[in-house]
Amino acid sequence: MFTGLVEATGRLVARDGGRMRFTCPFAAELSIGESVSVNGACLTVEDRDGEGFGVTAVPTTLRRTSLGALAPGSPVNLERALRADGRLGGHIVQGHVDGVGHLRERLPDEHWEVLRFSAPPELLRYVVPRGSIAVDGVSLTVAEREAGGFAVAIVPHTAAMTTLGGLRPGGVVNVEADVLAKYVAGLLAGAATQGDRGITGNG
Repeated sequence: MFTGLVEATGRLVARDGGRMRFTCPFAAELSIGESVSVNGACLTVEDRDGEGFGVTAVPTTLRRTSLGALAPGSPVNLERALRADGRLGGHIVQGHVDGVGHLRERLPDEHWEVLRFSAPPELLRYVVPRGSIAVDGVSLTVAEREAGGFAVAIVPHTAAMTTLGGLRPGGVVNVEADVLAKYVAGLLAGAATQGDRGITGNG
């Protein structure tokens, strides 16, 4: 589990299909078997040295995320899993990407930027204004839900410390909806199904 507060950025330096190697400022602190969020996708560290670490992304991950098309030299957002005694400064991020989106446009303002993204309909059902969303592993607040997508605002610190600062219109991002919204939707769907079948609770 992660928080969506990016610790550092790295780069993809080599890949062979799903086998990938990334540079990482905190690579020396990693343990084999540890989970790391790479652009919002939870991956397992298989080897590491002082400069970076290696992972293998399974076919499902390559299909469902932007990692399948990631080219050597591409920057990535990196975050280690949340410690049990740590602060939850962002929101609960599982590292299970729900789909990919595309940056529609950037709208600069004096103190922040508004980024407008497209996203698949099956993902947008979980997106609500002022709710949480993870974009390439970055915890953000939904500023607006709009036709075919959503908008967020990022402050200069977020732009400087994550890959979102260099993202250009048309760029692909991994999107994970708030897990709480997904659980609520699942529970409501289950309740509706039970009601249709005439199943009631005790009392």
